[in-house]
Amino acid sequence: MDKPWLSQYPAGVPAEIDIHQYSSLADMLAISCKCFADLPAYRSMGASMSFSEIDDTSRAFVGWLQKATNLRRGDRVALMMPNLLQYPVALFGVLRAGMVVVNVNPLYTPRELEQQLNDADVRAIVVLENFAHTLEQVVEATQVSTVVTTQVGDLLPPLQRLLTNGVVKHVKKLVPAWQLPGAVSFRHALSVGRSQTLDEVALSHDDLAFLQYTGGTTGVAKGAMLSHGNMVANVLQVGAWVSPNLNDGEETLILPLPMYHVFALTGALSFFNKGAQAVLIANPRDMPAFLKVLVGTRFTAIIGVNTLFRSLLDAPGFAAVDLRPLKLAVAGGMAVQQVVAHRWKERAGVPLVEGYGLTESAPVAIANPVTVQEWSGQIGVPLPSTEAVILDDNGSPVTPGQVGEICLRGPQVMKGYWNQPEESANVLMPAGWLRTGDMGMMDEQGNFRITDRKKDMIVVSGFKVFPNEIEDVLTMHPDVLEAAAIGMSDEHSGEVVKVVIVPNTPTLTEADVLAHCKRHLTGYKMPRVIEFRSEPLPKSDIGKVLRRELRDGDAVSPVGP
Repeated sequence: MDKPWLSQYPAGVPAEIDIHQYSSLADMLAISCKCFADLPAYRSMGASMSFSEIDDTSRAFVGWLQKATNLRRGDRVALMMPNLLQYPVALFGVLRAGMVVVNVNPLYTPRELEQQLNDADVRAIVVLENFAHTLEQVVEATQVSTVVTTQVGDLLPPLQRLLTNGVVKHVKKLVPAWQLPGAVSFRHALSVGRSQTLDEVALSHDDLAFLQYTGGTTGVAKGAMLSHGNMVANVLQVGAWVSPNLNDGEETLILPLPMYHVFALTGALSFFNKGAQAVLIANPRDMPAFLKVLVGTRFTAIIGVNTLFRSLLDAPGFAAVDLRPLKLAVAGGMAVQQVVAHRWKERAGVPLVEGYGLTESAPVAIANPVTVQEWSGQIGVPLPSTEAVILDDNGSPVTPGQVGEICLRGPQVMKGYWNQPEESANVLMPAGWLRTGDMGMMDEQGNFRITDRKKDMIVVSGFKVFPNEIEDVLTMHPDVLEAAAIGMSDEHSGEVVKVVIVPNTPTLTEADVLAHCKRHLTGYKMPRVIEFRSEPLPKSDIGKVLRRELRDGDAVSPVGP
């Protein structure tokens, strides 16, 4: 097909990448560890681990997985923790053992956690003990037989470890009481694994690497099957794309987005493959602590979402951060607001480089060249080895400038949804095209722009929220007759969840609704706008609630924080 976007590529960025230079993601990680052995790979809470230390420690975890458990190649292992040194160690260990990583949001409610663990048929989980009480409530209702618990400071130097774990548990009281009989500590697992002989696992591009859960409009999250080939492809694509600005073995990345989110995951892996140090931010909402890290770090790259960049710009202490070494600031996950883009360029001297992708594309598919001087509001051009097209409702390409659905094709496109062949068939077309559900247009130079979403998906600070899940939770309340969830524009998070409720009793209040939702939904899914109606919700001829009609109604002021 014609690829007009290739003319937009900066010098040195190839039209195609060679995905066969690595046999698997595990192979890529091992080679990076060897190539950059003595360089710092990750830093967290002031402590660093070199590439060789990541290699040795993850190998110890592989030894424990293989020799001290009943886990086998292909088994699913969940990781439930924020950005700590334990995360890359566990991640690399699971992948090198030939097992499949299932990333879990540690802030999930018991209902959300149980659903994901069961859908993925997870057999083992590594969980930060701050969230072990959530697992305790559901583990008996799942197939999980192996539980590894870790404390915040487990991979810090000895004195710092003891102090950190003591403060987290006894001073800040961030660890609710929990009981998980048979659970093994992360440090014990590493100790046992270090004395084991590893069984080498030969992996190929077709082997599954991740079940990465993503939102949809069908009620519950779906596990996107991302193979080793998908991940190798996207790591190489992103690496090639940022190469005009960055040098191997010389960069420091600030990583404030959680690695359980696919945007941060692939971004971190891409920088790892280039020998960069990633500074892990466990809680970017603790702005004083976050700013302290930024002030004390000479960083050259940062990735984030619009919400995060706005929060930094609004923080009084951000003026003390030295941005002179900064070469690259990447924004994704949600649309960048013009005011944020302009303020960032004025403060940092470099633009926000906006990109686009989906969990189903591992995730990056389209991005602005890193050499751009100004934010344009466009999502950019397809990455190397990636094709993109705008199709009409009949599946035919439209002419440049016309609006249609953005469809993607490339080696990073997922294998399908886990155990959901019908859902897979709905988005994967026979010729290998992925239907994104996003509406957009392409100009004659191959630049793409988002115009609207075809789906009813709500995106809150880069996290996808699917309306059916919210509606299912709402209708569990005995005083709710009908309910619908829609997205509402918000200057801070891009969108917030608005719910429209038809109660079956006049005594139902906003406080009742919020209390009910808090028991079943994690924070970013919580309604921020609640509207009560006495008339039935608008419906199609077959009884489907017409969310678009609700979105077109008058806006209502948000409730709650």
